[in-house]
Amino acid sequence: MPDIPLMTLLLLCLAAGAAGWIDAVVGGGGLLLLPALLVGLPQLPPAFILGTNKAIAICGTTGAAVTYTRKAPVDVRIAVRIGVAAAIGALAGASLASGIDGGVLRPLIMVVLLAVLAFILLRPTFGTAPALTGPLSRHRILTAVLAVGLGIGFYDGLIGPGTGTFLIIALVATLGMDMVTSSATAKVVNVCTNVGALVTFGLQGTVLWRLAAVLACFNLAGGMVGARMALKRGSGFVRGVLMVVVVSLVCKLGYDQWVA
Repeated sequence: MPDIPLMTLLLLCLAAGAAGWIDAVVGGGGLLLLPALLVGLPQLPPAFILGTNKAIAICGTTGAAVTYTRKAPVDVRIAVRIGVAAAIGALAGASLASGIDGGVLRPLIMVVLLAVLAFILLRPTFGTAPALTGPLSRHRILTAVLAVGLGIGFYDGLIGPGTGTFLIIALVATLGMDMVTSSATAKVVNVCTNVGALVTFGLQGTVLWRLAAVLACFNLAGGMVGARMALKRGSGFVRGVLMVVVVSLVCKLGYDQWVA
């Protein structure tokens, strides 16, 4: 582990905890943790930042997924199917990432996010209660596996920011879930994709395991607290946090575009 000043380490611990909370509720914790690692550890190559970030995030995601599945009506089999498809999509996206001009993609993603925000604001009941009752049809499940799994997985490998947020919105839209169930399902999907990514980073030797172990404790605590708050406060709370995160994503991408 590199020599890190105590104050920097404490700030990274706080960032890891906050990122775990955000990720558990609506996804997007990487928007906080990844920049914190980049700023706090400027001497590290980007590959080590990404690998260490993944090792930290998987703990919070797993803790949140376990907390959700104990109390929320999550169909783990469907979530794992979507997760496997997302892992495949992420591999495909990652293979093309180096040849894509981020300057072209960022404005497109901003437009999509603004459309999502407008949709949520204009549909106050979106995700506040289950839109479908009864068992899911094979057609809907297949649509979720292909569109949500492969599609968002591809985006995750290609670009990444906001993947968890997109997952929650897409699961509400395709499977008619409420926000809490969608967030819970998204966490199981995230665990599947994170495992694949962490194995890749581990084999490449780009994970600072000791630093990751310290920050992962805070990320895990934040993730479990966030999941409990989402379960306790319900879909309206998740919906409110979701809108804040979407606005933050738009601002982040807009800033990146302006700086670039």
